[in-house]
Amino acid sequence: MTRHINKILFALTALFAALVVLLFASVAPSNAYAQLLPNSREEIRMSFAPLVRDASPAVVNVYSERLVRQSGSPFAGDPFFERFFGPDAFGAPRERVQSSLGSGVIVGSEGIIVTNNHVVEGANALKVVLSDRREFEAELVLADERTDLAVLRIDTKGEDLPTLEFADTRLIEVGDLVLAIGNPFGIGQTVTSGIISATARTDVGISDYAFFIQTDAAINPGNSGGALIDNAGRLVGINTAIFSRSGGSNGIGFAIPAEMVERVVDSAINEGRIVRPWLGLKGQAVTTDIAKTMDLDRPVGVLVTEIYPEGPADAAELRRGDLIVKFDGREVYDEAGLKFLAATLVEGDDVPLSVLRNGKEVIVKIKLSVPPGATEAELVVLKGQNPLAGAEVADLSPALAESIRRDPFESGVLINRIQRGSFAYRFGVRPGDLVIEVNGELIENVEELQDELSKTNDQGVWQVAIDRNGRRVSRTVKM
Repeated sequence: MTRHINKILFALTALFAALVVLLFASVAPSNAYAQLLPNSREEIRMSFAPLVRDASPAVVNVYSERLVRQSGSPFAGDPFFERFFGPDAFGAPRERVQSSLGSGVIVGSEGIIVTNNHVVEGANALKVVLSDRREFEAELVLADERTDLAVLRIDTKGEDLPTLEFADTRLIEVGDLVLAIGNPFGIGQTVTSGIISATARTDVGISDYAFFIQTDAAINPGNSGGALIDNAGRLVGINTAIFSRSGGSNGIGFAIPAEMVERVVDSAINEGRIVRPWLGLKGQAVTTDIAKTMDLDRPVGVLVTEIYPEGPADAAELRRGDLIVKFDGREVYDEAGLKFLAATLVEGDDVPLSVLRNGKEVIVKIKLSVPPGATEAELVVLKGQNPLAGAEVADLSPALAESIRRDPFESGVLINRIQRGSFAYRFGVRPGDLVIEVNGELIENVEELQDELSKTNDQGVWQVAIDRNGRRVSRTVKM
């Protein structure tokens, strides 16, 4: 009997021991996580303080002042009353100073600072305040509305200032730790932490060259132009915008990647202007339906729909229907991303493209060049007895189209300005219209337009077709 009881007790003890082992195994951390737990008091006290201490002196406050004219009339802006009384009937316009605040980052020890264009746009005076409270008058070196970046210079009297090194944003990943440094709401320099939530956001609609880094580090008004840094203290991007319904941070902020910032700063310092390369092609994003028809396992790449004659894409022998899946080794998903990556490079760079053609992947080398034509067009005033007399026009070259945010593949004659009281003014054309046809004849340049307008018109009936914001407008008039 005793022998049986001992066997039972032994079995129960063994079972209990096994249960204890299983219980502790289930709650004990795995080796992968155990090595991340702090093992000492010093590790528990780990802090971002050394990182912030090194990086924050390179982040500055940027103050801008604008002179705003304000009419003394209580009916200012009302066209009905201004028609009878005039805009200044109740006193001369008054001027007041409008101030705004943003942030900036020192990227050149000699006093080169980068910030957002919208921070300094229209400013009559600029002031930079360093983290040690010293103040400097700032000179605007270059403002680029299309990337929302601006480069400033301050006179340091030969003193070297602390700077931030540019990070290689091609290597960043979702989940990487970042810190945002700036001056939100003007309360003083503030640091917030978070992670990279997404990369290559092209559908935000903030600027023409959209390829934003998204972060959940708190960004608020006043942070614009400030630094987004990695855990090595390098500049990942320039904080530029937030998605918010309330005006405060909702954990969705956007930064311009350092690769674009570095390109704009380099252009400002070395060239004094920005000359962006282009590819000479037009493309569209691949949808799920397009992916199915092309037998792709997922939507990826940019489908080439048009190629500009004698442009870079044409010289590289790209074809309509080619699918560009990678640009310089980086996957692309839409034309905006393709344009951004090209704009971070310079004229003459040879770039490899991974292209799917007839179901096979081929590598195509494309040599970047600038758009053909002049960005400042030769303006011509039309004359004679015709409905466009008094219009100032220019050839719409790809270079001009890019500079005024028009489609470089458009053709026609751009109306730049219209003389008040002229035939063109009464005919109803507007600046920005594109003359594409006169009396049934296609128009591609100013010379063709002048030739068509100079032809004898016995019946005196003119038919003019224009492109207005992508919409064809036809007008007929008898003169």
